[in-house]
Amino acid sequence: MPVKSHPKIIQRILEVLRGSQSVCVVGHVRPDGDCIGSQLALTLALRAEGRRVTCWNEDVVPQKYRFLDPEGLIQPPRAGQRFDCVVAADAASFERLGRAGECLGERQTLINIDHHPCNTRFGDINWVAANQPSTGELIYRLLRAARWPITPRIADCLFTAISTDTGSFQYPSTRPSTYHVAGELVARGANLTQICHEVYQSFPLPRARLLKRLYSRFRLTDKNRIAYCWLNKADFARTGADSADSEGLIDHIRAIEPVVVACVFEEVDPQWTRVSFRSKSDQVNVNKIAAQFGGGGHAAAAGARIEGTPLATRRRVIAAIKLALKALP
Repeated sequence: MPVKSHPKIIQRILEVLRGSQSVCVVGHVRPDGDCIGSQLALTLALRAEGRRVTCWNEDVVPQKYRFLDPEGLIQPPRAGQRFDCVVAADAASFERLGRAGECLGERQTLINIDHHPCNTRFGDINWVAANQPSTGELIYRLLRAARWPITPRIADCLFTAISTDTGSFQYPSTRPSTYHVAGELVARGANLTQICHEVYQSFPLPRARLLKRLYSRFRLTDKNRIAYCWLNKADFARTGADSADSEGLIDHIRAIEPVVVACVFEEVDPQWTRVSFRSKSDQVNVNKIAAQFGGGGHAAAAGARIEGTPLATRRRVIAAIKLALKALP
């Protein structure tokens, strides 16, 4: 794909990166494939350009993405370090950086690269492209504009980022350019066999046990247009699963034929619940539903952390979804 003229924001970001010797690349808590792939791709590219790069995430890399980071480049944040530049990848707000954000007091420029419509523009430089399906595609454009080599390993990271955040190119957010970028990454060495095996075809046994509980407990309401399920801490303890194992489980109940909106309630503690939302209709924007509870995301996929008792939280969320569904024929 030919290199086109690039927006001024990309040139500004590259000027800062080229003028920085020490860079920290941070991602959001509970990282998904887009976050991990974007962080690692940028880290590897900057290291190849001779920069001292630190890569931080509050949470460990989920098992299905660990093949992207065999060297353990992603580390937990540590206070007391100074950076010329910090790049936040795929984080909609500073709070989403978790402890990594708390450890970034000694830094100069903060660059915010993201594609979430609810992004709060918390950086000194903000490249927020809400019309793009993944942050991975933005990182690809950045590397191409810089004319930095996209090695097979970087291609693996970016293909994983783009594939996972588009639902393997199934979500309505997928654009024609997304397929062009994916094709370029394959041409540059992305290992589709390994990516598909690790990300989509290889699950740990605890996740399978958690999925069994999901199938046995999910409920339908509002003429079967809403599917929901509750997972508490005991479910994770009894199955041996951790919070990373719950990623993507919601898609199993979303796929039920009559369902328009799916949500999974996950206990954080007795007064806090993490809720994931998925929509199959372009007329039901779950980002707007999540925003009512202080969360956000995308039109088809969003999430929120909600304070309150489990029963009260469930009632409030289901009521908000039912109200949104009234707009449907």
